[in-house]
Amino acid sequence: MYKAIASPLALRELAPGFSSRVGFESVAFARLGSSFTRRITTMAAGSCFEEIVTSLPKPGGGEYGKYYSLPALNDPRIDKLPYSIRILLESAIRNCDNFQITKNDVQTIIDWEKTSSKLAEIQFKPARVLLQDFTGVPAIVDLASMRDAMAKLHGDPNKINPLVPVDLVIDHSVQVDVARSENAIQANMELEFQRNKERFGFLRWGSTAFHNMLIVPPGSGIVHQVNLEYLGRVVFKTNGILYPDSVVGTDSHTTMINGLGVAGWGVGGIEAEAAMLGQPMSMALPGVVGFKLSRKLCNGVTATDLVLTVTQMLRKHGVVGKFVEFYGNGMAELALADRATIANMSPEYGATMGFFPVDHVTLQYLKLTGRSDETVAMVEAYLRANKLFVDYSEPEIERVYSSYLELDLADVEPCVSGPKRPHDRVPLKDMKADWHSCLDNKVSFKGYAVPKDLQNQVVNFSFHGQPAELKHGSIVIAAITSCTNTSNPTVMLASGLVAKRACELGLEVKPWIKTSLAPGSGVVTKYLLKSGLQKYLNQQGFNIVGYGCTTCIGNSGDLDETVASAISGNDIIAAAVLSGNRNFEGRVHSLVRANYLASPPLVVAYALAGTVDIDFEKEPIGAGKDGKNIYFRDIWPSSEEIAEVVQSNVLPDMFKSTYEAITKGNPMWNELSVPTSSLYSWDPNSTYIHEAPYFKNITMTPPGPQSVERAYCLLNFGDSITTDHISPAGSIHKNSPAAKYLLERGVVPKDFNSYGSRRGNDEVMTRGTFANIRIVNKLLNGEVGPKTIHIPTGEKLSVFDAAMRYKVKGQDTIVLAGAEYGSGSSRDWAAKGPMLLGVKAVIAKSFERIHRSNLVGMGIIPLCFKPGEDADSLGLTGHERYTIQLPSNISEIRPCQDVTIVTDTGKTFTCKVRFDTEVELTYYNHGGILQYVIRNLIQSHH
Repeated sequence: MYKAIASPLALRELAPGFSSRVGFESVAFARLGSSFTRRITTMAAGSCFEEIVTSLPKPGGGEYGKYYSLPALNDPRIDKLPYSIRILLESAIRNCDNFQITKNDVQTIIDWEKTSSKLAEIQFKPARVLLQDFTGVPAIVDLASMRDAMAKLHGDPNKINPLVPVDLVIDHSVQVDVARSENAIQANMELEFQRNKERFGFLRWGSTAFHNMLIVPPGSGIVHQVNLEYLGRVVFKTNGILYPDSVVGTDSHTTMINGLGVAGWGVGGIEAEAAMLGQPMSMALPGVVGFKLSRKLCNGVTATDLVLTVTQMLRKHGVVGKFVEFYGNGMAELALADRATIANMSPEYGATMGFFPVDHVTLQYLKLTGRSDETVAMVEAYLRANKLFVDYSEPEIERVYSSYLELDLADVEPCVSGPKRPHDRVPLKDMKADWHSCLDNKVSFKGYAVPKDLQNQVVNFSFHGQPAELKHGSIVIAAITSCTNTSNPTVMLASGLVAKRACELGLEVKPWIKTSLAPGSGVVTKYLLKSGLQKYLNQQGFNIVGYGCTTCIGNSGDLDETVASAISGNDIIAAAVLSGNRNFEGRVHSLVRANYLASPPLVVAYALAGTVDIDFEKEPIGAGKDGKNIYFRDIWPSSEEIAEVVQSNVLPDMFKSTYEAITKGNPMWNELSVPTSSLYSWDPNSTYIHEAPYFKNITMTPPGPQSVERAYCLLNFGDSITTDHISPAGSIHKNSPAAKYLLERGVVPKDFNSYGSRRGNDEVMTRGTFANIRIVNKLLNGEVGPKTIHIPTGEKLSVFDAAMRYKVKGQDTIVLAGAEYGSGSSRDWAAKGPMLLGVKAVIAKSFERIHRSNLVGMGIIPLCFKPGEDADSLGLTGHERYTIQLPSNISEIRPCQDVTIVTDTGKTFTCKVRFDTEVELTYYNHGGILQYVIRNLIQSHH
């Protein structure tokens, strides 16, 4: 449990010898600057295990630094620990002060083989925090609002500073307004700066107002790839102490860094903000699934095919809340970029991490991406010395895992996933048959229920004066998107080779298909240009549109009016193919109901075919310039051909020059004006940046548990409600409450921008909560859309309007849900929005890990039905009123205890309250995690 550090003297009493080692008295305690920050985060815990601090010598004399030595513990259990657990162990030892992190935490981790099955609680301090701008803006809004609150409560406002190094990457989602154009990237960038000037200016202010924060300017790349290529340290060296890099990030695909041997995973913005402010993360010690890889991929099989296969296997195995650690002789053949692709998809298979321990492949990648020889030597020496390095030339001690899986890489075959979920894998050879079954099947994750007599209808229309046609399965969006695959030169260059072959044979992508290419970093542009392949991608419409999130997050931009009319006027099940990782219904584009994940070269191949209704083995893609049929096999490159192009065109200097530009910024970024004050001057008329409302009436006394009495059901959901359904994302619909709010403030529709860009304004975001057009609310009896029934009157209203009616009358609300509530991206607004709507509790069959934690962080009670029960089995319609019988004293509530819920219809049932740890109970007692942090910081100040 966190307790405030009252003074340097108190710290010395807790950690004898601390101050003498780091010159603690020389630091001005009242101002927590970055130098003090680093000492706290890396050294404070050392006193508990001083006896194992060891010097790491350099081969030519001198030392790299000192480190907390795991071998020096002389405990045989450590040799059997998975590498991912060893990283948790090292962090606990280094930060152990018997204060925030105790010796008991250390022993719990060492005894992982026994304790992990018991979901033992531990505290973890990551080495750094990673924010992308969509979550970075609300994080800095919250920090700025906390400063205001501290000032009002007579604390020192400047005490609100990140205590853990923060990397913030402005990867600004790119709305693809300009696609097929040579100057697409510059045009889109200019549009982004016009729309987001205020948001970007706020971030520049944050970079100067808060210590210990590195901001990567817009146009540099997507957060995960910048993290992999540039920010990932693998090993930190701070004040002479060496320790493993570890990171928590505000995007669930932070796990991409696991491919580099760095422990990292996604958390909600709420958890990240607390970690930034020095709070240890409370977590259940995870089980670890050992995933053995053998042999190597066959010719023509891509990393995307591998990751979709792994995703399906792990979803079936069940890995929610667990680490997955890869090992086996297949690892030696698996490129770092392929590992990163698998690691990136961890949220899709449900694991906390998909971890690849550091080995010779990792070291090769560090050299390729421009890390110095000295740094790489230090990384290798430290990890070898501390039993954190895998050497395939040495006999390995068998590690123990919670469960085991194995995949022969030679068995992986080309595939896609869809049409509505990333784990619904379809072998490429079965795609045509699977598509027809989807047309036949009842409406479901694999069905559209299209009547037989309408399945072959063809809609003819005119596209800019030329004849065009659409039918079910016709592709209208084809996007090589930044997140999953664009760290991977093999698949990116393969897509260029497919485009080149198609150009040579005379195949062309139909002009009404919206095509785009959004690399993860400028490095991709460099090697596509050097190889000469970008010109062929351009010819097929895959021009570079920007370096941020695009189609995968719903930023495809508008379809041409003629295409949109043909789809909506004829109820066509149009398709999109994208090389991203998410394809939930309604996410990619509101008019595109079938969405398939595919490798970048397959995206190009499908775009050339123009439909997903094709058997690539038997049917031609199209006719070439000589009139002959062209088949898939005619345009698909061999593995050897791809490898040769990669070897010749992906060079270390490309990485060095790309990331040197980060320190210089770009002209548009550098010209932004930056206020110098440490408190932000809020503009009440701003529709982008708004003071966070969570701290406005804060007092020094925690509010304690809040009773939930006679609450109405705001929404009644089934299974698999994702954060895409809950949290505002993508474009702002013209008839939505958020649009009404913006129109009332003089914002015209063309300037609505996206919800992501307006995440710093709670008024917009609250109105966009539960506003997904594909949301299914049982209170509406089968109708789809962002509406609900206001129970007292029976009126059908927008969710926001109904919630405000309840709030005005002081009436609490709850949400009923099925299994996997909150799956998908980790989004803080999926918890912040419901809290601001007045939701006091969510009762579900099960929760996604991060989302459950975020609900707790915002003071919302997560409750689970008993196994085998749900709202339907209990006969709940959502028209009842719900009283949750929690004790009024926090000391009487235990983690995961049973509570009784009573309805006004006489039905009573029991649920498990999902406060999983004592720390979460403490957050709930304070009304939320950030309120808890403020009170403790003020207490320490006094």
